[in-house]
Amino acid sequence: MQHPSGIPQKIVNKVVARRGRLHAFESLAPEATALVVIDLDESSVQADPVSQSMIAAVNALAAAVRAAGGVVAWVLSRMDAMPKHFSAILGEALAEKYFNDGHAGGGTRLWAGLHMVREDVRATKSGASAFFPGKCDLKAQLDAHGIDTVLIAGLVTNICCESSARDAAELEYKVILISDALSGHAHGLHEATLATFYRIFGDVRPSAEVIGLLQESHQGAAYLPTSSRNRQ
Repeated sequence: MQHPSGIPQKIVNKVVARRGRLHAFESLAPEATALVVIDLDESSVQADPVSQSMIAAVNALAAAVRAAGGVVAWVLSRMDAMPKHFSAILGEALAEKYFNDGHAGGGTRLWAGLHMVREDVRATKSGASAFFPGKCDLKAQLDAHGIDTVLIAGLVTNICCESSARDAAELEYKVILISDALSGHAHGLHEATLATFYRIFGDVRPSAEVIGLLQESHQGAAYLPTSSRNRQ
């Protein structure tokens, strides 16, 4: 079995050998699924050609999730206070830049090419993870919709997206990274995150596969008798 997102075959073989299948989650319950799009703000996307190239995939995913009865959540970042060790880790100039980006201008506005609708969930995080307690109210909003499966898209793959995905997995959501709707830093970091997450924390799929699963599940449910749908 080969992985459609290009995860190294050695890792794929190890995972398939221990669980007997390529994917952890072989189907989706659309009404319990949320697409979580992280940090695709004007400033970040403007500076990242990879993010610009994946906007169509994000919009297609969002449309498919909504059509199937799921939830779309857009997460941006804002820090009201400089994190205690930010400057020591990043250096003063970069720490100041990241801090300021979350307060004015494009850092707090969604990229104009993204298709957001009134019913979508909006959340603001004050740290790397959208699921870390006390840093964002996303979990409470998703739980109110009965969400148990989270699809992660956005940037940066190996920082905020990975942090959010790992925390969501710790909170016992089913988590799927969308490989072609994520943008990483230098070549190799995006790929390393996908491989590690697939191996240990959740699942990885390209957007076309996820859209297919959503459509399959939604169409299948439409043909069930009403009494059967109510029992699901």
